[in-house]
Amino acid sequence: MRPRRPKPEKKQRGPQSAGAPSRTRRGGRGLRLAVAGIAVLAVASASGGVIAALTEDAEPAADSPRAQPPPSVPPGDPVNVATGGEVAPLRRVVPPDVLAVGRGSIPAAKIKKIASLGRVRDVVAVAGGAVQLQGRQVNTFAVDPSAFRSWTPPGTAKDNALWEALAADRFVVSTAAAEQLRLNRGMRYPVVGRTMPELTMGGSGPLGLPGIDMLVSGSSGGQIGLVPNVAVLVNAPGVSPAKVVKAVTKVLGPGTNVVNLHDYQAPGDGGRPSGYLDLYKEAATACRGLSWTVLAAIGQVESDHGRNAGPSSAGALGPMQFMPATWRAYGVDGDRDGKADIMNPYDAIPGAAKYLCANGAGRGGKQLYNAVYQYNHAHWYVQKVLSLARAYAARFS
Repeated sequence: MRPRRPKPEKKQRGPQSAGAPSRTRRGGRGLRLAVAGIAVLAVASASGGVIAALTEDAEPAADSPRAQPPPSVPPGDPVNVATGGEVAPLRRVVPPDVLAVGRGSIPAAKIKKIASLGRVRDVVAVAGGAVQLQGRQVNTFAVDPSAFRSWTPPGTAKDNALWEALAADRFVVSTAAAEQLRLNRGMRYPVVGRTMPELTMGGSGPLGLPGIDMLVSGSSGGQIGLVPNVAVLVNAPGVSPAKVVKAVTKVLGPGTNVVNLHDYQAPGDGGRPSGYLDLYKEAATACRGLSWTVLAAIGQVESDHGRNAGPSSAGALGPMQFMPATWRAYGVDGDRDGKADIMNPYDAIPGAAKYLCANGAGRGGKQLYNAVYQYNHAHWYVQKVLSLARAYAARFS
């Protein structure tokens, strides 16, 4: 990783009114998973929601000031191409729009029919079920790491070490599961299914799927007894997810639970964006006139969407690279957990929107230019951010 350039302290100005975004999404609700040999009627997912499980019948941070062409924006969520590693390199991120979970294995013919639906671009089928880990029931997918990584949030998709661990038959859990079950990377744990193998924890990160808190490899999933092709993820860009839900439900028939991942809300949790793209879009709504594409561009330049969160040589921290003194003035508790955390994208991204808005970004034109300049005092930086913002607008329009 190239050394970060010194980052000037952001000037503080009196903020304009900028409300915190709505409470964010966690956990699982309304999903039904099948796993042979485990009689579970209702289990709490490690990330906080309740899932009904069936029984057996069922870019580097800121560059140097040398002029460079702005990187292109690949398909999917805002993320740059990653390469290398023991698993296939990440080529793009595929934001899942719909998740369908059956009572048992979904027939290959039906999966093929879903893939052939108008404007459906990507489909992936996975094995799944509820297993027991550390005395808790945890809903689990068995996946091919090379194929599945693109369906997870940007930072997770780009974490090669995570997917290499999964390819080595170690298990991966959500960040919430790792914390709540007190799991330690490199430690072995019994995983209770049809059998009880001891598996090594390979790492953790946001998985981006409501109620799914654990991933295992295909071979480990077969050993545990997870149900093949029990769940299908669908990506249909440019189509109303509600229409996709209706079409998928028609293909799969009664007894299948089909969830619109854009509208998903866990009980009492108000709805949480599933990735950086959603976070940028939501945060921008707090500043009238500010385009989310500006936030996305800053997020890419500053930390590669959370991949390089600092500290910089000047002490800037987090996915939006705030100096601590500036954060004290403009930090936002975006996820309403009682703390404005500079390292948490759910707080940092709305904090960046608040800071930009306070400097007039919502008024566009010269005011937007000046607001981005206040974020980092360099004209090349402003030009790069605005160029990237136009690229995001073209890609996602």
